[in-house]
Amino acid sequence: MPRTRIVPAEQIEHLSILDEHGRIDAGLDPRLSPHELQRLYQGLLMARRFDERMIKLSRQGRIGNYPPYRGQEAAALGPAWAIERDDWLVPSFRELPALIHHGWPMHRLILGWWGGHEIGAQPPEGVCALPLCGPVAGQCLHAAGIAWGCKLDGRGRVVVCFIGDGGTSEGDFHEAMNIAGVFGLPMIMVVQNNHWAISMPRSRQTASQTLAQKAIAYGIDALQVDGNDILSMIVATREAAERARSGGGPMLIEAITYRLGPHSTSDDPKKYRNPAEVEPWEQREPLIRFRRYLEALGVLTDSVHQMLDAQVEELIASEVQIAEAYRTDELTPFDHCFEKMPNHLAAQRAEFEAYLRARSGETPVPDRSRATVEHRPAPDRIHRMSADHLSSAIPAH
Repeated sequence: MPRTRIVPAEQIEHLSILDEHGRIDAGLDPRLSPHELQRLYQGLLMARRFDERMIKLSRQGRIGNYPPYRGQEAAALGPAWAIERDDWLVPSFRELPALIHHGWPMHRLILGWWGGHEIGAQPPEGVCALPLCGPVAGQCLHAAGIAWGCKLDGRGRVVVCFIGDGGTSEGDFHEAMNIAGVFGLPMIMVVQNNHWAISMPRSRQTASQTLAQKAIAYGIDALQVDGNDILSMIVATREAAERARSGGGPMLIEAITYRLGPHSTSDDPKKYRNPAEVEPWEQREPLIRFRRYLEALGVLTDSVHQMLDAQVEELIASEVQIAEAYRTDELTPFDHCFEKMPNHLAAQRAEFEAYLRARSGETPVPDRSRATVEHRPAPDRIHRMSADHLSSAIPAH
């Protein structure tokens, strides 16, 4: 038999509705009302201002290490805008605009990842979204599992999962894609192609011409989208969601965007990235281009912008205040590791409680020379921290 060439039937399309100058393709215009357009702009503005505030708080030492997302707001907010409240969002760690729009309060985001409080990782009542996920691509399998549940419950719900371009090199991404393809799951995989996986450029991340074409191997439809165009992200996600609800299965959306800032507040991109590369993307960023479009329509004026900006700043200030005023029982972490607390943790908890009381002046500091070794299982060095290590990690005040 002669060799024959197999050409995949699928062709990858690219979607762009609003160009970097704010000019729209009238044939693809989703025709949102003036009120919707203003609300959408406010959502982008809130995302930008929140990001700016979080960077300042991190620099001031009021929160921990923070991953900025300037330039990627549309790629996150667009999909969240396009789905229903009872659909699921499964984020990576830059999708704060999506979570905020879907109902996750800003103060809980601050408390969670950067404040160290467990409540920040607990989905609020009635909000169908998982918390931010630090391990790269780990959220993909969670999304596939939720999507499987959505298919089984038959209520027509979909799951939007976010991942970065670097995450497509992880095994969890491919396992989730395979499961979604085999079982026809109602899952939308949004790949935020921001051109950098920390210091690794897109050119060294994969030899694929596009990231969208990775879906073809799993029998999944794909679309490449201008990720800095909020309208394109809304249209693409709506189409994918309608398809999934009707039993058409999963879809991958590659959002072409750019990470304008550092990977995190502990990163210096000047050490690995030429600043000249960033400059053109500054002109393509989503907030500027959408504002130009709305101004041309007459939907957004300077006075309206100032009003929306003031509302956003007031809300963010209030959310920061709530987060910084939050107090919790410092002993709480001991209570959620095991159904029944083992002896070695009980001993550590007692010692820590004694330390806290001593610090507040209630009781004298216990004698640490008499360690409670007899209450601990002997060789478990990998999975436990000794009471002495725990005590030494607590700063004295």
